[in-house]
Amino acid sequence: MSQREWIEKDFYKELGVSSSASAEEIKKAYRKLARDNHPDANPGNASAEEKFKAVSEAHAVLADAAKRKEYDEARRLFASGGFGRQGGGGGFSPGAGGFGGGGQSFDVGDIFGQGGGGDGGIGDLFGGLFNRGGTQQRPASSRPRRGSDVETETTLGFREATQGVTVPLRLTSPSSCTTCHGSGAKPGTSPRVCPKCNGAGVVNRNQGAFGFSEPCDDCRGTGSIIDDPCVDCRGTGVQNRTRTITVRVPPGVSDGQKIRLAGQGEAGLRGAPSGDLYVTVRVRPDKVFGRSGDDLTVTVPVSYGELVLGTTLSVPTLDGRVGVKVPPGTVDGRVLRVRGRGVPKKTGNPGDLMVTVKVAVPQKLDDPATEALQAYLEAEKASGFDPRAGWAGV
Repeated sequence: MSQREWIEKDFYKELGVSSSASAEEIKKAYRKLARDNHPDANPGNASAEEKFKAVSEAHAVLADAAKRKEYDEARRLFASGGFGRQGGGGGFSPGAGGFGGGGQSFDVGDIFGQGGGGDGGIGDLFGGLFNRGGTQQRPASSRPRRGSDVETETTLGFREATQGVTVPLRLTSPSSCTTCHGSGAKPGTSPRVCPKCNGAGVVNRNQGAFGFSEPCDDCRGTGSIIDDPCVDCRGTGVQNRTRTITVRVPPGVSDGQKIRLAGQGEAGLRGAPSGDLYVTVRVRPDKVFGRSGDDLTVTVPVSYGELVLGTTLSVPTLDGRVGVKVPPGTVDGRVLRVRGRGVPKKTGNPGDLMVTVKVAVPQKLDDPATEALQAYLEAEKASGFDPRAGWAGV
């Protein structure tokens, strides 16, 4: 793909967002489109597969702050003529005031370093432009290109998340080619050092008073040439394939927490390191338990008599039941703490179990129970107890 073709792609339009969209808006738009057009959800649908690839490519650039900045800057320069319009873009013409006129086409990765964070990109191209005859250096854009990070989600039950679980994840993403093992060369062959740039990936040229460097057009800035490309990946060393990986979710993970799996993201070009996989964990609510930080919460129904006279409750925990003593005279809504029976942690002590007692009022009583309760109320009144004494000025 030529420089001009790549820069003219409108990644914002692919995701259906404006060029001023926030990172969260971009992420939300990508998730919806990727879910709707995922190959697993559209088997045999070539159009959906192409759309999935397009939105994945757009997200890979716009979700990375450094790549997005370089992409926006390059599009701005291109629109204003900063990257010459006559050729594919490569040679430097002082009279034209930009990169153009060379008719040369090279991979956009030579302009936008895929590693991000200063590891290649448009800054490197500008930085080497006015090099006055210095030593030839290998540009960052020709270094091994680390693969992009990948994001996905998994949903767990409450108890799975608190106790830890191992889950399989099925992913469709660029991965190392299984035929050439990421080298890009046909099995039995190897890439060779580019003779024009001696593996540097750049060539130095002088034009008038200026000396400058530009990507080598023979190896397209990679420093190596593949004479016999792998037929399965077409020399890139990367294939888009579906794979299943096993993820160990540690105990105590909370809703929205991300787990990083190093090296499980997109494969790097020609054997370069892979990116990372970030798994966002979503936790379904539980009918019995709640959570407050590392503490496990549970509400236990009790009778009025149990609070007045005291009792011992059998309360569920994550790994069985525990007896909880309710002192006589306990008020409704009191929270009782059971230490060490809360949410487990990967390191350190677990949280506590917080038991809230809540009076359950019977909706209907039989005659003996009604008579007994009326007798109790009379006895209570005779003892001088008034539940509303001092309340509201009474």
